[in-house]
Amino acid sequence: MTVPTFGIFSKEGQWIVEGYGVDPDIEVIDDPALLAQGKDPQLDRAIQEVEAALKRNPMVHTRKPVYPNRSR
Repeated sequence: MTVPTFGIFSKEGQWIVEGYGVDPDIEVIDDPALLAQGKDPQLDRAIQEVEAALKRNPMVHTRKPVYPNRSR
């Protein structure tokens, strides 16, 4: 491990905290009691988001074209 020797700042002129990570788009509370029961609130919410996105943008199935005749 090393100690930071300088600070960095963003394009907007704000100091950036090293190792901060990314703010979540959707906050989900991790309940230790649910995790102990084998449930995963983050995974459940992610599945809800994917299902909603699929309803808004249903998958389009492309039919396979007829095979070309190469018997000449």
